[in-house]
Amino acid sequence: MTNKQPVHCHVVENAARKLLTERGVSIESIAKIVYDLQVKYTDSLDMKDCIDSVNAVLEKREIQHALLVGIELDKLAEQKKLSEPLQSIVEMDEGLFGVDETIAIGSVFGYGSIAVTTFGFLDKEKVGIIKELDSKEGSHVHTFLDDLVASVAANASSRLAHRIRDREEKLRQDEIDRKDEEERIG
Repeated sequence: MTNKQPVHCHVVENAARKLLTERGVSIESIAKIVYDLQVKYTDSLDMKDCIDSVNAVLEKREIQHALLVGIELDKLAEQKKLSEPLQSIVEMDEGLFGVDETIAIGSVFGYGSIAVTTFGFLDKEKVGIIKELDSKEGSHVHTFLDDLVASVAANASSRLAHRIRDREEKLRQDEIDRKDEEERIG
């Protein structure tokens, strides 16, 4: 038995990001979904916040692993290298398959109930790049990728929602503390 060393996390992250890019998914296209989901809840949101949140989600090992597995299965289906009946099921994105959603939703649980419900919404509505990936046009198979992108967007949206709430609460507390200090002094 050989003594294998673990793969360094930056290697895995770089591979996952590279695969997204190769498959036509940019960080900005995912961030656009996040922005559209969150902009109605805060006046101070900008795309940089959304891009930062997507990047933070992509730093998580569980997300990276899900992307690597899902995209690899999509690529193998494009090359017709899966055994039947799996080849036909993945290639046609069989509605009752569900394994694609299972992998994607498994990677949403770390970001709480907002991420879970947001993933359900994105899986149903297919917005932005998710809709493009789900279109089944051309020779590409995106059975797993559309759901994984929805997962990343849902996670980034949930993460951002929590951070925005934390920021707002801190601002309110700072204002209360400032008023208390003014009253104490004055």
